[in-house]
Amino acid sequence: MVKTNWKPGTMLYPLPAVLVSCGENPEEYNLLTIAWTGTINSDPPMCSISIRPSRYSYDIIKRTGEFVINLTTEKLARATDWCGVHSGKNENKWEKMNLTPSPAKIVKAPVVAESPVNIECKVKDIIKLGSHDMFIAEVVNVMADEKFIDPETGSFNLNRAGLICYVHGNYCKIGESIGKFGWSVKKKKNRNKKTR
Repeated sequence: MVKTNWKPGTMLYPLPAVLVSCGENPEEYNLLTIAWTGTINSDPPMCSISIRPSRYSYDIIKRTGEFVINLTTEKLARATDWCGVHSGKNENKWEKMNLTPSPAKIVKAPVVAESPVNIECKVKDIIKLGSHDMFIAEVVNVMADEKFIDPETGSFNLNRAGLICYVHGNYCKIGESIGKFGWSVKKKKNRNKKTR
């Protein structure tokens, strides 16, 4: 394998492609497409989003201290891209993309009703990094579409949701599962058990 050196850059892919919703009232509700996002802590559950200070949603989130991360799907791919290249200062993204702002349980920011998972967040800190500021937030509630919850086990099957990700300028489908957490160390069942 022959490798070449590139200048340092953002090459950690794939990343979630999410719609972040914000605003305290319908007049200022907005949507922002973000790929610079991730889980940063388990207990308490915390995540981060990074936003350029020039973005319209930046001041809304900084002022309110709340936002919702809405996971996106193949059906939401066009809206996800469209909301990333238009400004909420000039467009009502909800109306243009036929998306439904619905009440969250804890935060004032709305959830995207068409998203299978809505992650309600409260900002704990803002770190200036350079081109972007990172909003570190605690997850205060998660709303999940019941059609992806197994009625027998109560487990959530995100594989059936058709989630998408962002890879170096492209939106991509998430492929099929190749293993479950811990599968590499799981003991094989003894197939040679003696029968009585």
